[in-house]
Amino acid sequence: MDPTTLAFDDVSVGDTLPTLEIPLTRTLIISTAIASRDYQDVHHDPVLANQRGSKDIFMNILSTNGIVGRYVTDWSGPGTVLTDVNIRLGAPNYPDDTMTLNGSVTAKDDAAADGTGGIEVTLRGANGLGDHVTGTVRLRLPAGTAGSERVAR
Repeated sequence: MDPTTLAFDDVSVGDTLPTLEIPLTRTLIISTAIASRDYQDVHHDPVLANQRGSKDIFMNILSTNGIVGRYVTDWSGPGTVLTDVNIRLGAPNYPDDTMTLNGSVTAKDDAAADGTGGIEVTLRGANGLGDHVTGTVRLRLPAGTAGSERVAR
């Protein structure tokens, strides 16, 4: 087992994930929209975004989804398999703000025959306007224990 990946037996319902702060720069918002091939002008052109009723450009859902996945796998490790990402968007992520992600383990399944166990993480990403993203991520972790060096991080 990869010692940098949490093991199923080392995770308990109620465990909290470390807080992650994401500075919302224009570069992040524009580059992640382009990287996800979302060329809608509201994600890169402030004048056109304003004409369409927005105060500025804003982050697209694919970028938010990628950041949510990163948040969970930064905590759980590279051996994690995400099996379901169920998110809902709220307040837009505008430039010159910060999105702060928090989460906790809210469910744990029994270990499966394939040697992995299912975990559910409920999370929230808020900015200065309120909740930008809320939802759950389900993942599979290797069974067993990873050892104290991984759990202590």
